[in-house]
Amino acid sequence: MRLALTILIGAGVGFLGGMFGKGGSAIATPLLAAIGVPPIVAVASPLPATIPSTMVAYRRYRIAGVEDPGVVRSSIGFGVPATVAGAVLTRWVDGSALVTITEVMVVGLGLRIVLTPDPGEVIRDVDHPRARLAAVAVTVGLLAGLLANAGGFLLVPLYLAVLKLPIKTALAASLAVATVLAVPGTVVHAALGHIDWSVTAAFGAASTPTSSAGARVALRMNPARLERVYGAGLVAIGVVLALVG
Repeated sequence: MRLALTILIGAGVGFLGGMFGKGGSAIATPLLAAIGVPPIVAVASPLPATIPSTMVAYRRYRIAGVEDPGVVRSSIGFGVPATVAGAVLTRWVDGSALVTITEVMVVGLGLRIVLTPDPGEVIRDVDHPRARLAAVAVTVGLLAGLLANAGGFLLVPLYLAVLKLPIKTALAASLAVATVLAVPGTVVHAALGHIDWSVTAAFGAASTPTSSAGARVALRMNPARLERVYGAGLVAIGVVLALVG
């Protein structure tokens, strides 16, 4: 029964990940914990599965021509070392606490987007100062390692709020960066013995194909509507996760 539920969670999380520009491990963690997966295993096991799912979804955005390679390169350069540091810190952080942190952050970030002015009226930057890019990448990398996720649920809101990227460009960059940030976190958590590879395999098999479908839906939506849907979706997801947790 737990295997079937893991597959079901993986399919749903994969779709939301492709649509909302995230690997989905932040969403998966409380859900897996709710079906009986030990907290630290629920935190770490979805992480390796985000690598193929984010790659597949990112390919959809790249083909659509909405990516920003400069943002991706800088985010990876600053984010990878911070992710390693955050992952190492989980040795001293309780898994249950990480699940709670994940739920609170998802709700908070969603509210931040919902309460912003009309997305169509927000001025979007064409230049991205290196200091702002570095601040975003280091913050996301550290928390991604600490929370054992690929950082997508943090990247998109910060890309929107700090760098003023268009929503689809933010989603594309988030998926590309999340693919890379998931690698060091996976290595560290595997070394610490936090990953149950049977959970990873079931989750990944279900999430990878549905992530592509989610990306297709997002690319077809009007940007202003997509940004509102994204923010509302985060709030809804966060509330559900808090309830099941």
